[in-house]
Amino acid sequence: MKKALIAIAIATSLSGCATIIGSTTQPLTIKSTPEGANVVVINRAGEKIHSGVAPMTVTLNRGAGYFKPEIYTIKFDKEGYESKEVVVTGQVNGWYFGNIIFGGLIIGMLIVDPNTGAMYSLSSDKVEEALVAVGAKTSKVDNALTIVSVADVPAELMKSARRIN
Repeated sequence: MKKALIAIAIATSLSGCATIIGSTTQPLTIKSTPEGANVVVINRAGEKIHSGVAPMTVTLNRGAGYFKPEIYTIKFDKEGYESKEVVVTGQVNGWYFGNIIFGGLIIGMLIVDPNTGAMYSLSSDKVEEALVAVGAKTSKVDNALTIVSVADVPAELMKSARRIN
């Protein structure tokens, strides 16, 4: 029993807590309304990582290098609809601080987790975007709200609409 505890203590001190508990990658589910939008995923270096048709799930790296969280730009494009971009970023994962508690302070916090990217989690595990038809009469308020006339919303998109009271 004592040998097992010593082995566990050595293993945790020689590795990163976030690397042991978590992962260096994370799945991201991408959906569009209407479905069938072309999707391109681009990393912080400007490289195209993945392309496909929504809905889809991709597995992305959480880190981009030593102490660098990854940043992804998700581009949506569908004929008859305006193009759209969404940014997903890596943020420090709570398990990273487990290195303080479990004894991986130097190796885990300063070497393993920052190198593997396991110290980060992506800001979202899903991206769902509603595309606006080209030529639809819209009004933007503070770049946060888009107002569209119901008459300009495609029938496929109206199926997922809900009344807000």
